[in-house]
Amino acid sequence: MLDSTPMNESPINYQHLARDISLWAKDLGFSQIGICDVDLSAQEQPFLNWLEKGFHGGMHYMEKYGLMRTRPAELEQGTIRAISVRLDYLPQGAKFAETLANSKLAYISRYALGRDYHKLMRKRLQQLGEKIAEELKMSTVDFKFRAFVDSAPILERPLADKAQLGWTGKHTLLLNKESGSWFFLGELLVNIPLPTDQQEPHEESCGRCVACINICPTGAIVEPYLLDARRCISYFTIESAEAIPLELRPLMGNRIYGCDDCQLVCPWNKYAQLTKETDFQPRHGLDSATLVELLAWSEKEFLEKLEGSAIRRIGHQSWQRNIAVALGNAPYDVKIVEAIENCLDNANAFVSEHLTWALKQQYLQKDQANRNNPLTQRLINAINKQLPRDA
Repeated sequence: MLDSTPMNESPINYQHLARDISLWAKDLGFSQIGICDVDLSAQEQPFLNWLEKGFHGGMHYMEKYGLMRTRPAELEQGTIRAISVRLDYLPQGAKFAETLANSKLAYISRYALGRDYHKLMRKRLQQLGEKIAEELKMSTVDFKFRAFVDSAPILERPLADKAQLGWTGKHTLLLNKESGSWFFLGELLVNIPLPTDQQEPHEESCGRCVACINICPTGAIVEPYLLDARRCISYFTIESAEAIPLELRPLMGNRIYGCDDCQLVCPWNKYAQLTKETDFQPRHGLDSATLVELLAWSEKEFLEKLEGSAIRRIGHQSWQRNIAVALGNAPYDVKIVEAIENCLDNANAFVSEHLTWALKQQYLQKDQANRNNPLTQRLINAINKQLPRDA
């Protein structure tokens, strides 16, 4: 039989293409990739229930696009597969215990110590898509792709779960047996029928462990696999532009941008992999900065020092709000009082309210001995047991 393939075309072996995509992704620095279909119908009702309970708080963008988040093919017409990737970000010498144990230091979620991962990952996903397009240019396939990294209404974690990059832990983050949870996720939606990775149900790898639920400072993990953002430190220090609720302020400790507690206590993170990306290493001493020195940053300094950082997007006002709460939780120190008073001179009403609260807390603690929070001590003990030696 004659080969009917036109001379300017090449037949597509999608099995081989998937293998090549995996190799290209590794060459681009991704830690792992997986391929899955885009049927997220099983996530629709749980997502609607979560919204109905108001657990998304002020993140109105979560409800803006409705069920499109569970229907990638509606987001990008023609999509039939998702190439899901992860990229490890845990820096060497992350100083978890050292920072959390010293209430005068600022604790910043370790994913945000270096450069913003969004642009880095999206650029590489774009390159991966272009590499696939180049491979398919001799075929009749009208190849389309679109890269996402926290940049579109799509449920990224369920896609990564389905692509076998890990399983969803009780803290709602993705867990991997070989790498824990210290990684970013990204997706490339494509319109070609790539073979999917084995779609066997994940075993219940969290078992009876509820360490993440018990350690959460504010009780934001209301039950296994269910998070109420309205109580989450990461939500209030990053996503929310509102005043931080009075009842939650004393529970926030020195966490001024995000919170890693549920990851720090997770037994699976003893297998976490340190990042190979120099861009994810701490910048401007953010892993050892004091609250007082960060409060003193003017808006100009904030914008300049945090250029290229994920932190920059919260704005100077929320930055000062977060630091004020942390200073209110620190033991009494005349230098802290002076820093708060100096900042009050030029603060707007929103920031002033948090600074005034912090000042009051400082005076209340003036004659009290500094008492270690038992929850913090438990967390530090867990960190020393769970994390890789170099973390």
